[in-house]
Amino acid sequence: MSAELKSENALLASQSQQSAGEYIRAYLQRVRQGDIGALPIIIGLVIIAIIFQSANQNFLTPRNFVSLILQMAGITTIAYGVVFVLLLGEIDLSIGYVSAVASVTIALLLRPPAAIPWFVAIPLGIGLGVLIGLLHGSIITLFQLPSFVVTLAGLLAWNGVVLILIGGAGTVIIQDQVVLGIANTFLPQQVGWILGIGGVLLFAFSQYSTFQRRRSQGLPTKPVAIVIGQIVFLAVLVVAVVYITNLDRGLPLIGVGLIVMLVIWTYVAERTRFGRYVYAVGGNKEAARRAGINTERIRIYVFMISSGMAALGGIILASRLRSVDTNAGGGSILLNSIAAAVIGGTSLFGGSGKVSSALLGALIIASVDNGMGLLGLSSGVKFVVTGLVLLAAVVVDALARRNQTKSGVR
Repeated sequence: MSAELKSENALLASQSQQSAGEYIRAYLQRVRQGDIGALPIIIGLVIIAIIFQSANQNFLTPRNFVSLILQMAGITTIAYGVVFVLLLGEIDLSIGYVSAVASVTIALLLRPPAAIPWFVAIPLGIGLGVLIGLLHGSIITLFQLPSFVVTLAGLLAWNGVVLILIGGAGTVIIQDQVVLGIANTFLPQQVGWILGIGGVLLFAFSQYSTFQRRRSQGLPTKPVAIVIGQIVFLAVLVVAVVYITNLDRGLPLIGVGLIVMLVIWTYVAERTRFGRYVYAVGGNKEAARRAGINTERIRIYVFMISSGMAALGGIILASRLRSVDTNAGGGSILLNSIAAAVIGGTSLFGGSGKVSSALLGALIIASVDNGMGLLGLSSGVKFVVTGLVLLAAVVVDALARRNQTKSGVR
């Protein structure tokens, strides 16, 4: 790079710098225009914590916090895949029983006396889920059918496959210690601290690299004070999580897995060409097609991601329960997985949302379910409350979109 170009970029960078006050005022302006981000979720979590802690003093205990991480792990994993489907403005109703097909298949493959190794069974189960997604996506794109109809047919068909696979066994107990350890392993205190500190350092390095790169290219950057504030906030949050979990059984291994998956899929969605294409197709399919994007291929890939993550989520659920049965994939798995993505902020209309919304939404659902369980409320009440929370999230999304349209943001 020539000296003149470096000087020009430095000048542009200096001109694009905002003070912390200007950045905060700009953020508040975006909120007023409807770009509310995760703000409702944060407020909702605070309200939930206050209500349930007031009703039952066990809600905010270390033991219940660790249990909460375990309860939300499977749903969060499935919801990561759902986010990509919703970004396209599509829906996948088969994820519950796709997760069951994978978990039942693995349980049968691991069953003595002809058990195969876990490192073969797990990839086979996830691969089966990916192939199911390929089938769904291919049917949807080849015949130009609504994803609602195709995946509804998948829901019925894969439910039948689960019943056929289980047969008269009723319940298949998982005995492989590695598979059981996926959702039942707790890290020693020292390991938890090492991972926590390492994660904060990696985040800080990522923020610094992004800041330097954008500044060198003359692009707008966050104020240094804001960047430091975000790093400090994350550090406080990580320290609190590790400290609280260490007061009980320790940091769950699957909790670390959720963060790793979040980082990977966030990178895919926000930093890769494929991710940009997903947002483009979800925002305006015809415009994306005219721009040269193979929209049908993107749709197929997204359904493969959805089913693959559903398979992985099914394995996590089976590991936590230590078995699979004819009810696998049923119950509230489908509804909670989709609700987690929507409640977290992913728009049902496509083109808007983040992978992190799955984690936030699952935390809301798990907290509500956990809190009502501590109060001894019935399943009917749980469904009613979860439905109202989902409805509120959709209403907030619709109002935000309306405000953005009026403000000319979208």
